[in-house]
Amino acid sequence: MSTADRPLPDHRNHDGRHDPHDHRPHHAHDHSAGASRGRLALVLALTSTVLVAEVVTGLLTGSLALLADAGHMLTDAIGLVIALTAAHLSTRPPTDRSTWGMRRAEVIGAALQAGMLAVVGVVVGVRAVLDILAPGDIEADGMLVMGVIGLAANVVSMLVLASGRGSSLNTRAAFLEVANDALGSVGVIVAAGVVALTGWTRADAVASLVIVALIFPRAVALLRAAGRVLMDFTPESLDLAEVRRHILTIDHVEDVHDLHAWTVASDLPVLTAHVVVRDECLRDGHTAAILDSLQRCVAGHFPVPIRHATFQLEPAAHREHEHTC
Repeated sequence: MSTADRPLPDHRNHDGRHDPHDHRPHHAHDHSAGASRGRLALVLALTSTVLVAEVVTGLLTGSLALLADAGHMLTDAIGLVIALTAAHLSTRPPTDRSTWGMRRAEVIGAALQAGMLAVVGVVVGVRAVLDILAPGDIEADGMLVMGVIGLAANVVSMLVLASGRGSSLNTRAAFLEVANDALGSVGVIVAAGVVALTGWTRADAVASLVIVALIFPRAVALLRAAGRVLMDFTPESLDLAEVRRHILTIDHVEDVHDLHAWTVASDLPVLTAHVVVRDECLRDGHTAAILDSLQRCVAGHFPVPIRHATFQLEPAAHREHEHTC
């Protein structure tokens, strides 16, 4: 089917030269991963120190809110370990046995972290309901001190991560974890103040439920995002029908089939397609120009820029010799 009469997007190279299809590894990713490791290690050390202090103080004071915040900080600490490990693994070069390197380690780690967040949310939520029904004695002073210390630690961690949160997905995720944990520390401080001023110990359980409300939706979102990548779904903001329409507007393209798009890692979308071109293009040397147009199209015309795309150019008769996926 010819598309010569349609209004065409401009797929021409205006300087008359063909763009090279550079599939070499992008070293900027390696540099950003290396730069983020120091920040992540520092924040992990700070988070772990406050985590131990919160657990000890929570057990001594009987504060469920403090223990809930400690549980939240535990998931943050594990998340930071995952982020730190992923930053290291993502710098490993591809091999013949691992052609993408270990880029998907961060996705598996995100799924594990989401599971931990969900478990912590359920456990704390059940315990909070029980404490609302049968509140116990709480030492407000210890809660207040550790809540302030936890908030201060989270603010420092946010400042450490803020300058690099745009450089990598791991650092952005860690920043959001710490920012959300800071809200949990605020909940502990508020609960401690209410208990100290009014003696209403159920405030601690209410604060715990607020922390659960922060944890659980994030766990579901993480699981959903990780599941989409692990199941090789099309990137969420990429419309394959629109991709197909754009490809069909390129000169000399007759059809497109076996069009697939998925995500290897959170920052690595991939696309493959079989593109049927006019027979004469395979004889007169037009294939290089067609490939240039295809690469520029998928890299620049959609919300998800796809810079790693593989196209098989073929004549119409070739369809008879292959299985369509």
